[in-house]
Amino acid sequence: MASLTFTDFGFSPTVLASITQKGFEEPTTIQILAIPRLMEGTAHLLAKARTGTGKTAAFGLPLVDKLCTPSPKVRALVLVPTRELAIQVSAEIASFCSGPAPRLATIYGGASMGEQLRRLARGVDLVIGTPGRVLDHIDRKTLDLSGLEWLVLDEADEMLDMGFIEDIERVMDASNPDRRVVLFSATMPDAIMRIARNRLGEFERVEDETNPVQAGLTDQIWLEVRERDKLEALCRIVDSEDEFYGLVFCHTKIETDGVARALSERGYAAEALHGDVSQDMRERTLGRFRERKTLILVATDVAARGIDVERLTHVVNFNLPFDPESYTHRIGRTGRAGNKGTAITFVTPEENRRLFFLRRASGDGLRKGSIPSVSEVIEAKRARIHTKTIAVATEVLGLPPVRDDELEEYERDIEADRVLEDTDAQATQSLSEFVDDAAPVDAAMSIPAQNAAKSSAPMHASAFYELADELLGELDPRDALAALAAAAFASDLDPRSYGEVRDVSVDATGIARLYVGLGKSDGIWPRDIAEAIKRLTGLPDRFINDIEVLEKFSFASIPFEAAERAIIEAKKHRGAPFVRIATPKSGPSGGGRPGRPAYGSPKSGGRPYGRGGSSFRSGKPDGERPMRKPGRPR
Repeated sequence: MASLTFTDFGFSPTVLASITQKGFEEPTTIQILAIPRLMEGTAHLLAKARTGTGKTAAFGLPLVDKLCTPSPKVRALVLVPTRELAIQVSAEIASFCSGPAPRLATIYGGASMGEQLRRLARGVDLVIGTPGRVLDHIDRKTLDLSGLEWLVLDEADEMLDMGFIEDIERVMDASNPDRRVVLFSATMPDAIMRIARNRLGEFERVEDETNPVQAGLTDQIWLEVRERDKLEALCRIVDSEDEFYGLVFCHTKIETDGVARALSERGYAAEALHGDVSQDMRERTLGRFRERKTLILVATDVAARGIDVERLTHVVNFNLPFDPESYTHRIGRTGRAGNKGTAITFVTPEENRRLFFLRRASGDGLRKGSIPSVSEVIEAKRARIHTKTIAVATEVLGLPPVRDDELEEYERDIEADRVLEDTDAQATQSLSEFVDDAAPVDAAMSIPAQNAAKSSAPMHASAFYELADELLGELDPRDALAALAAAAFASDLDPRSYGEVRDVSVDATGIARLYVGLGKSDGIWPRDIAEAIKRLTGLPDRFINDIEVLEKFSFASIPFEAAERAIIEAKKHRGAPFVRIATPKSGPSGGGRPGRPAYGSPKSGGRPYGRGGSSFRSGKPDGERPMRKPGRPR
């Protein structure tokens, strides 16, 4: 399967030329599964594929190939859930077209009805639209689907979630009953399967089982941060990266506006996108984001549906997603098409339990990271200033690039001089490091070479050399360059522009309440629970607190990461007690009511551990002691 190429699918030379021009080198998994069936067969097709796997080309290329001659009636209809996705799908399919057909029309709400009417009246072969606006045209008799050959439902699960099920069925009723249905969906809920069975009869089903999140292109990081420190942490992350072009997801419209406004006030190119933004403003916002005039788009999940922007470097979950599906859908927007990306998730101490289930669902890809320190951010900025200065010297002043051997020799000389100097002020030291790095561009050259470079520099560069001569007449060369750097970049290298991010480890909220499926009826005492936890986690006694032994089960408070380790280790040992996280213990409500299991407690008890002893407690091999009937919590 992996050895197939686009030439193996039977495309026309025109379509193959378009594929080459697009730069596609080899088909993705969903394209390998879907394209041959769409090119040769006649059966309806259900395809499960996540966003970013190349599914638009999977149905778009066969449509362009099959609809290569104009027709008096619409031959294909692609239904999508949102306006943004309609525009994107239309643009992608249009990029495959190089001949007179297929003729495309994109119809969606919030756009001029008059322009859409004129476009349809001129004749089209393929329509891409949202269900509501498609029905408007059907009711107006301006969209005739009696000759329809293809009906494509893209992002079918999203359309169902948005309440379009009745609209989809009406469109199907209004279309040619002999049309072929192609359904693409990231998930296959019962509602979709019910439509397929009731409406399609026989159909083929394919599934792209590859997970783009676990493909190694998206670096998944979670950061433990208090709620009030999230904005500061986000600013540090943005400033520590050489390039940040990404989406920041928030739960609510109010928070989305607040985060975007706070970022803008700090000087970042950020905008908000949510359901209250008008369609006109929405399109302008997305236009600026695609053109990289806006580098940070703060959005809600609903507003971000259908946004497909290439080469995003980051996705930041300002809030922890509610479920693994939302998490996967969010972070799947980066790390696409062979480009690496980074997905960062903020987690408050109170969300540790939800994080546990998210980590379990996402496999081994999600790892814990740390918020960059102020010194790390300043050093990253200083390195970028250094690189920019070298680029300006080369591009604006016309100086030749410095060879590596010249640069190394000069840096050795600078380092030797630096040993002899005694610099007291930390700010002066930082600036001198910047100067030492930047100086080799000019100082490593001989005087004749410098004069030659000046004569070959662009005409406007002479003004900069005149300014340099004036400054050198009044200041020491090193002081002059440091002063220019301070004038240009003082705010960038000022640590006072960053606030405090308190280390969450100093709080007591990063604690999990561990359920242990053993209690008094098993002859268990608190010291037995502590000993079991120590054997599972390796924790010292001081980290095991609030042990509570009830009749059939027990609880103990331990660090969250240790609780995760206890669960993993307990599964490895046959004689170990059943353990799981009951609830994070944070504040007065943590740990549940005494005498009752906290929420999340299992309905069945654990493995034997008490009277008579178990192989885990005694350290003897499995099976040496008989197992007794497990107890059950009330």
